[in-house]
Amino acid sequence: MAKGNLTLRMDSELKSQASELFKALGLDLSTATGIFYRQALRCHGLPFEVKIDEPNETTYNAMESAKNNEDIYGPFDSVKDLMRALDA
Repeated sequence: MAKGNLTLRMDSELKSQASELFKALGLDLSTATGIFYRQALRCHGLPFEVKIDEPNETTYNAMESAKNNEDIYGPFDSVKDLMRALDA
């Protein structure tokens, strides 16, 4: 199969981090990019889900409480006490 050249512009830090990751996997950037394109063709789209993964309000509030050491439960003296707290 004939090979062609591809020029990509990307943030130098992103390139460096990706190079290190792929090197640890035994790949270079060219091989990793080829794998990406093959997977995209195989699944007829991006080979991963693209979404905005933001916590909902309940999760966000729980995260804030945990950061502030608020609403922390436990340790429990027994599994029965734990289950009672979970059912509350």
